[in-house]
Amino acid sequence: MKRADIDDISAFLTELFCRRGAEAYLGEAVSMAEHMLQAAQRAGEAGASDSQTAAALLHDVGHFVDDLDEDAWARGGHDHAAAGADLLAPWFGPAVTEPIRLHVPAKRYLCAVEPAYFGGLSPASVHTLTLQGGVMTADEVAAFEATPYGQAAVELRRWDDAGKVAGAVTARFADYGPLLQRLLRLGDSSA
Repeated sequence: MKRADIDDISAFLTELFCRRGAEAYLGEAVSMAEHMLQAAQRAGEAGASDSQTAAALLHDVGHFVDDLDEDAWARGGHDHAAAGADLLAPWFGPAVTEPIRLHVPAKRYLCAVEPAYFGGLSPASVHTLTLQGGVMTADEVAAFEATPYGQAAVELRRWDDAGKVAGAVTARFADYGPLLQRLLRLGDSSA
């Protein structure tokens, strides 16, 4: 990958985040940007790796993809997690993209394995749970537990859930630039 390509994705993510981040976050008391920054901050506070912090920061970028049908989410047809992971996969390795891809199934998983987890979900998150397939079955739980990035997705899910506090002070998106730069693929497909 050429240096110009890396600079282009950095500029693209910054522009996308700044342009679309002020949008409402699906009935929550925070904007999309506030939510994603709070999730990244929670990851950092937990001592997460750079990859996990980047995943927390970018986990909902799939909501920003312009060519998606805006009404698809209301119909349950918009898989923002897969859209975000697919968008980022050419530039970031699976340690970033796979927890993003799995953060919705992680909510379904936690509802199945931790009875108290469901009670802590926000009303908006309960609503989207039904659109996302509801609580996992026993077979789905077993399959999720066998997934290589399943545990990382569970951690991301917890930071996602904690990232919904109105008025919380966080770092800016630009503050994560050096972290994102370190994680960009430099021609190594295993990164």
